[in-house]
Amino acid sequence: MSEPQGSEGTTQRLPVIEKDIGDDTDTDTGTGRPAQSASAAEYEPPPPLLDGEDGGNRRFWSARRVPAGIVALLLLVVVGAFLYDIVAVRAGHTALAWRKELARQLAERPLDDIWVLLGAGVTAALGLWLIVLAVTPGLRAVLPMRRTHPDVRPGLHRGAAAMVLRDRAMEVAGVQSARARVGRRKADVRALSHFRELDDVRADLDATLADAIRGLGLTRPPALSVHVRRPGRKG
Repeated sequence: MSEPQGSEGTTQRLPVIEKDIGDDTDTDTGTGRPAQSASAAEYEPPPPLLDGEDGGNRRFWSARRVPAGIVALLLLVVVGAFLYDIVAVRAGHTALAWRKELARQLAERPLDDIWVLLGAGVTAALGLWLIVLAVTPGLRAVLPMRRTHPDVRPGLHRGAAAMVLRDRAMEVAGVQSARARVGRRKADVRALSHFRELDDVRADLDATLADAIRGLGLTRPPALSVHVRRPGRKG
């Protein structure tokens, strides 16, 4: 069946998904092929692990492009300035005033001078920051997932995981609104229930969200924390 063509400035109708009651199969009229329902496609169980995969994948390492670029730029400026002045002196020119002043200050100032201590502290802090960046993986927002292919290492953004948990929480009867936050070790879901007993809603949320966390396929599923309360009175 052909769809009516919409005129300019109007909205065209989207393709319709028809369902055959006889064989309980969804058919996409655009392709004529069977199509799975949205809920079944979105909340499939996690795929099996590879042989020998214990689920202990480590976190993803960040490229650290911004810190590396900043450090490289600063080193380029400082080293370039010193190199230019040294070449100028070797060519018979006098040293620049800033290098003479710097050499004099370093020769005359005592080690307990406040400016010497401040400069040493800033340099030590910068070095410690670079060491921390070098030995830590970074990318805290990406959660490692179970590997199902030897050449693919999957990861899930924490915002996407929180969106899945929120959508699953909204499917529970009695939930008016829900918010979810997913960390590396804990998933916190807060919901407002406008009918049903709070204990019943909380029990359904615990079961539904625990199944949703298993369906995410994470190597280290976060601990679930559910909070349910009544909405506040308006006015």
